[in-house]
Formats: sequence, structure tokens, C-alpha cells
Amino acid sequence: MEPYIMETGVVAPLDRTNVDTDQIIPKQFLKRIERTGFGEFLFFDWRYNDDGSVNEDFILNHERYRDAKILLSRDNFGSGSSREHAPWALKEYGFKTIIAPSYADIFYNNCFKNSMLPIIVDKNVIEHLFGAVHTIKDYTLTINLEEQMIYDDYEEAWNFEIDPDKKHSLLNGLDDISQTLMKEEYITRHEDFIKENKRWKLPTK
Repeated sequence: MEPYIMETGVVAPLDRTNVDTDQIIPKQFLKRIERTGFGEFLFFDWRYNDDGSVNEDFILNHERYRDAKILLSRDNFGSGSSREHAPWALKEYGFKTIIAPSYADIFYNNCFKNSMLPIIVDKNVIEHLFGAVHTIKDYTLTINLEEQMIYDDYEEAWNFEIDPDKKHSLLNGLDDISQTLMKEEYITRHEDFIKENKRWKLPTK
């Protein structure tokens, strides 16, 4: 898993609450078994009209946001069914950072497993950021995970909180398997102890 240390990018404002995983990546695109190929279908039902034409009203179809790397949204982002395809689609599309006041728990945790940073900030910060994005063309933020800070180009800065273990995993590019393998010595030592001292717990052939 690639590390997340610092990201700078244009912010795209998705001004909606309760954005669920069924909208992030609709169910008809979940047939793939790989983690790739989902980005083109991100927010498919919002990005396209029923006839297949581009929905020019949807924010990600606006020229100024097409290369955005940071997604700004509202409460309860990632609600709905617990599909890991949602962060896969967001990341492949180009987003590695999401900023919102709250997230659905499963989606939030899935982001960290895919080298994505879901930042939680107060609603007053969210309101400020939405105002800036709509007012300033190509409004850009820099996210410094080590410092746990958000910076813009206008000398504004905001702190955010993050679980220390999740921060460590992102900074070092560690997924669940990588973290387990880091304790391989202790696991092996425990297995050897079981073999030598608790043979009755071992399955018989």
C-alpha cells in the first residue's frame, strides 16, 4: 500500500449530506473481482443522464473540478451498504483525501485500508471551505498528515484529529496484512510455544 504523507490539490465541493456507497459506485458495476476499473463509474447516476449523456449540472463534470484531488462533502459521507468498492472508485478517479464533518463507520475504516485519508473537521470549517471553493477558482488545499494540518494558499490553516494507529499505517503504507507481518517474530514464537507445551491443542491427523 502506498504511503500517504502530504497531498496538494484542487478541492471539489459535493454539497450533499448522506452520500451513500450506492451512489458512490452503483451496484451494477460491482461484478469485477479486481480493485481496478471502478473509477470511471464513480457517482455514475449523478454524472450521467438516463440517456447516457453527461449531466452538465453535476459538480464533477464542471471543467474547474475535473482534476480535483480533494473531495469536500457534508455529514454522514459513505453511508449505506458496506462495499469496499466505494473507496476503490474514489481513489482510482483521483481522490486520496475527503473532508467532511462525519462518515459512516465502515466506509471511514475502509478508506485507511486503501491509502485514503478521510478528514473530520467541525462544521464551521466545512462552511468556510465550501464558501472558499465556490468563490475562488481552483481553490487548493495542502494536507500534511504528519502535522495533522490543512493549509490553503491564503494563510488559513486548520488542525484535524486522527487515531494514532491509523496515522502510522497511512504514513508508512501499511495495510492489515503488512501490520500483521511486522509481528511475525512474535507469532512464530507463540506457535513454537504451543507446539512444545500444549500439544493437546494441536489438531490430530
